[in-house]
Amino acid sequence: MKLLLDTCTFLWIISGSTEISRKCRILFTDSSNEIYMSSVSAWEIIIKNSAGRLPLPLPARDFVPHYRELHGITELPLYEEAVLQLSRLPAVHKDPFDRMLICQSIAHSLPLLTPDPLITQYPVRTIW
Repeated sequence: MKLLLDTCTFLWIISGSTEISRKCRILFTDSSNEIYMSSVSAWEIIIKNSAGRLPLPLPARDFVPHYRELHGITELPLYEEAVLQLSRLPAVHKDPFDRMLICQSIAHSLPLLTPDPLITQYPVRTIW
């Protein structure tokens, strides 16, 4: 199965946090699954780090690719096809990063590993 990580899910996975649900942990560690992290998540991490809201053990430009590769997570670039999905989304969720992850989930038919209850109000498959 191909799966897309929410930004918080990526951060919790790489830190070994107990915030991750048992189901997500099983899916993430199953080597038959393909795990993707959006370039939108990299953007969000860099923005939050620059604003002082997300301390990182490495410079943000090194942190994202280092931990993504260390955990065998594939990069998912943001393509126009996904961005155009934005015009179809109702304004339920105000977070622009989450809205773009929703768009990518729709455009690429990827279930989104997320604990965010607002995302479940969109036409995407979420797993938590």
